[in-house]
Amino acid sequence: MSAHADAWWDELRWPLLAFAVAIAIISATGADTRIAGTIFFDEARMRWRGGESWWANDFLHTGGRWFIRSLVASACCLWITTFFVDRWRQRRRPVAYFIVSMVLAIGCVGLLKQLTNVDCPWDLQLFGGRLPYVSLFSDRLESLRAAHCFPAAHASSGYALMTLYFAIRERSRAWATVGLAAGVAAGLVFGLAQQSRGAHFLSHDVWSSMLVWLIASSVYRFGFRSRLWSRPNSIEPGV
Repeated sequence: MSAHADAWWDELRWPLLAFAVAIAIISATGADTRIAGTIFFDEARMRWRGGESWWANDFLHTGGRWFIRSLVASACCLWITTFFVDRWRQRRRPVAYFIVSMVLAIGCVGLLKQLTNVDCPWDLQLFGGRLPYVSLFSDRLESLRAAHCFPAAHASSGYALMTLYFAIRERSRAWATVGLAAGVAAGLVFGLAQQSRGAHFLSHDVWSSMLVWLIASSVYRFGFRSRLWSRPNSIEPGV
């Protein structure tokens, strides 16, 4: 394999192993419905704990969505500015990478939601809805209406911030790690908020995180050839 492919596989194999183990455990233990029913669904009142929560609905869902959109829009403005401000020219490729990766990651997860035909927890009979529970990759009755709840799109918009890791790593490994942590944290918070509303199961978020990492790494290694800065080896001293 080429050097880019070798580096891509090095970045992918351990996250892929962790993902496979997590999905296997969730599937074997029924963790999706167990966690939803125990933590996020109030059976006594037959409602989702975050269903009427301002934090889950307005702040983290609506507000979080607009925050990510604003961040990408700001990055687009910065990219345009690099053509007019000489001292910012070296930021053109990392900003372009950030924009492309964010849009591809969120867009691909959104597209998969339209194709996978998986129900939201809030629609299931287990949680007061009308539809039977059909596990992921199981045969679904043709009489059931089309469903669009897998993978988790909102969580993916938070996890998409993991692209900051690749955008910054050539300059500062320390700040790249901060960017990675910010993406993981945002994805977890967005995902938990959606689970509390009954919009997704845990496995939906796990799939989204893996898809985002795959896209972010692939765009960096193959789309931008592992070079975003004009001096890729000039990492800050001490980091």
